[in-house]
Amino acid sequence: MDDLYREIIIEHYKNPSYRGKLDPHDISFADNNPLCGDHIQIDMRVDDNGVVTEAMFDGHGCAISQASADLLIESIIGKPLEELKKLNKDYILELLGIELGPVRLKCALLSLKVLKAGVYGLGEASDELVE
Repeated sequence: MDDLYREIIIEHYKNPSYRGKLDPHDISFADNNPLCGDHIQIDMRVDDNGVVTEAMFDGHGCAISQASADLLIESIIGKPLEELKKLNKDYILELLGIELGPVRLKCALLSLKVLKAGVYGLGEASDELVE
């Protein structure tokens, strides 16, 4: 089963469906993983009811960070911002479908940290956002 999930990760890394930037956007946030240099920016458009209508990510980094960003973006379109505030690390791990060590976990969670900092309108992202 891990092999299937690894293939999905590689596919989302090599051929991301949601890579790019939205201009204009309603929400935009970017952050880095200082341990490895991964970078993610997420842009979103939100309707009058607080529902994500479009979202894209841009950045660079390892297969885990970029694939998790693509999978996350795919999963949030059509969801209300209030629901996004409730997402946690288990959500990302379920999307990825494989076990990760502590270093790779930071890579996988970068997109969620960026997403939540943007949704909350924070000036700075924090690891506490993904617990």
